[in-house]
Amino acid sequence: MASTTPYDSKFYASQSEGSRLSAKVVVPLIIRLMNPKSVIDVGCGLGTWLCVFREHGIETVLGIDGPHVDASRLLIPKESFQPVDLSLPFAQDRKFDLAISLEVAEHLPPESAEGFVRSLVSLAPAVVFSAAAPLQTGTHHANEQWPEYWHAKFARHNYVALDSLRKGIWNDRRVKWWYRQNIFLYIDENSLQRSPECSAPH
Repeated sequence: MASTTPYDSKFYASQSEGSRLSAKVVVPLIIRLMNPKSVIDVGCGLGTWLCVFREHGIETVLGIDGPHVDASRLLIPKESFQPVDLSLPFAQDRKFDLAISLEVAEHLPPESAEGFVRSLVSLAPAVVFSAAAPLQTGTHHANEQWPEYWHAKFARHNYVALDSLRKGIWNDRRVKWWYRQNIFLYIDENSLQRSPECSAPH
């Protein structure tokens, strides 16, 4: 991303507290559902969500985000962060149990959406994902879309959309409303066949 970025210290400071409070509610639900041993956060910011995963005993974490992130303010170890231009396809040399990408995709140009989803599914058999819906508004929202738009892109890679998390947080005002509205679990069909409990009511 360009060196002149709207994602400065003020941007992260304005989001940090709400993200952390939300993560403290949602992360235990994710762990209960998926039991991951390793997590990658795509568009991690300062690593708020990964910090909460670490508090719950998951030590193998990696956060990736643009080079605009101030590494001196990270909430995760510096060696657990990699600067990556998320507007371009990206990859890692290992797989993770779970990838998360929360309120990130809407910041990327529409032409990046296909490559972004393709990169996400290359990282893990399950992806916890949320992205801003139309009229949500926010800092540099370039591609606000309804969930069906993202469902279709994940489906091209045989990832099934599951509404497994929202019912547990829909009325929980500790969680920021955009997470409550937009969060879905995408899981590849083979993994779903091996773990049908992921789609069962919880």
